[in-house]
Amino acid sequence: MKTEKKPIEWWRGCVIYQVYPRSFQDSNGDGIGDIIGITQRLPYLASLGVDVVWISPFFTSPMKDFGYDVSNYRDIDPIFGTLDDFDVLLAQAHKTGLKIMIDLVLSHSSDQHEWFRESRSSRNNDKAGWYVWADARPDGSPPNNWLSVFGGSAWQWDTRRRQYYLHNFLASQPDLNFHCPAVQDALLDVARFWLEHGVDGFRLDTINFYVHDAELRNNPALSAEKRNDSIAPIVNPYNYQHHLYSKNQPENLDFLKRFRTLLDAFGGPTSLGEVGDAQQGLELLGQYTAGNERIHMCYAFELLEPQPVTPSRIEQVFTRIDEVAADGWACWAFSNHDVKRHASRWQLSEAALRLHVLLLVCLRGSVCIYQGEELGLRESDVSFDDLQDPYGIEFWPEFKGRDGCRTPMVWDSSVDNAAFSSGKPWLPVCVEQQQRAVSTQEDDAGSMLNHYRNVIALRHRYTALATGDFEVVRADGSVLCFLRRSQNCRICCIFNMGDQVMEVNMPAGEWKSIGDTVDGVPLPKTGPLHLDPWQWAIAFEGANENG
Repeated sequence: MKTEKKPIEWWRGCVIYQVYPRSFQDSNGDGIGDIIGITQRLPYLASLGVDVVWISPFFTSPMKDFGYDVSNYRDIDPIFGTLDDFDVLLAQAHKTGLKIMIDLVLSHSSDQHEWFRESRSSRNNDKAGWYVWADARPDGSPPNNWLSVFGGSAWQWDTRRRQYYLHNFLASQPDLNFHCPAVQDALLDVARFWLEHGVDGFRLDTINFYVHDAELRNNPALSAEKRNDSIAPIVNPYNYQHHLYSKNQPENLDFLKRFRTLLDAFGGPTSLGEVGDAQQGLELLGQYTAGNERIHMCYAFELLEPQPVTPSRIEQVFTRIDEVAADGWACWAFSNHDVKRHASRWQLSEAALRLHVLLLVCLRGSVCIYQGEELGLRESDVSFDDLQDPYGIEFWPEFKGRDGCRTPMVWDSSVDNAAFSSGKPWLPVCVEQQQRAVSTQEDDAGSMLNHYRNVIALRHRYTALATGDFEVVRADGSVLCFLRRSQNCRICCIFNMGDQVMEVNMPAGEWKSIGDTVDGVPLPKTGPLHLDPWQWAIAFEGANENG
């Protein structure tokens, strides 16, 4: 009897690098990054030691939300290139040993998509039920109290149907109706199209927004003490509701099972879901990644918050994961295209930045690094006149939007526009960032860039760091100590995340230092470990499966 071979779980513990294509590399001088530009920079990406390149959306789009409003899921927007360009990128990436993950936006489309154009044309066309439509209340107001993440009501009046349609984001991003089987089938066909092109996986945007409450019940209010700004800025009224009915519905699990079945039919592709929820993100992570019938990983927001990462916060998050997501798998990040860069968000010194990336790669889960993070880039200050992000324009100046983390990648400090483009960039190149360009760090063994390379290499060197168990030993004041365990070894990670000198006793064991390549403090022959501010020690015991 033939035994079915289990797919290799290459995604578990992998290191992902996020490319925001508009801002990575422009190859044709129009000021906007493109697919050929990404292909040109594949040697650099490979040199970092990352496993996967996640590319934010490049599909045909009116660009109201810069690609997260898709008008054609099966083609490339001309500003980014062509399908042939993408096929070349895939082939070249695979030759260099890199996998490619693309960003699928399934919860909503652009209002310019042919599906929506047909759906809004009448109440009885073939796609009339493909989006979330509802009649006005007797007084003409929206069907319920649901709010948009981008501000205001989540309902937009349409004069053609004389009904409201749901949009959890911009009014130009109508929500698809996942209660309609034909919608699910069409979206699975989209995924199949890209799998047949050879992609290695999908980052699934706003995965917990797919299904809405069919009864359109009002969301309850959220008490002031439970509000936080982890998903939306504090000035946004979105934080005033408990989004009980507008997202996070149990029927979502049925679609995720269908999606996983499709992935499994292709053998090895993976899935990474973005869970945007301020109250129960880890619980959803546990639900969505449990077992082998749903998605592989979830992209959590717990370490993307405005509040700094502290030892007690790490202990709190991982204790909660043990309670609600013990069978799940997280993907951790400190920065991305939607939040202020963590160097500025947490006001980190150079020493603290170095510690944070080492902490990130030592955590249990997969890891995502956002472009430019490896250079130690801080948030750009984009003036209102240069602002592109509709989110920032809406809430300026209390919230300046997302453009500050989306400014062009800085490659060469001696070239105009830091060698991002020969034309005027879509967002201005930050002068302060240009001083930290790749060209200034490449040959400096002690640079932030090479520190990132060393840290990523350390993770790949030890199975326990990539996929092992996790146990917090101490989270006391500024000191964080935890153990990673695989079948044959233990690794002890100790971090001083504060500005005071600390003395720490090592856990019992026959430890030897392995942190020399990442500037770790050597272990003392006797007595406690002495850690200056923002120093760390990494120690090993046992046999390493990775050699």
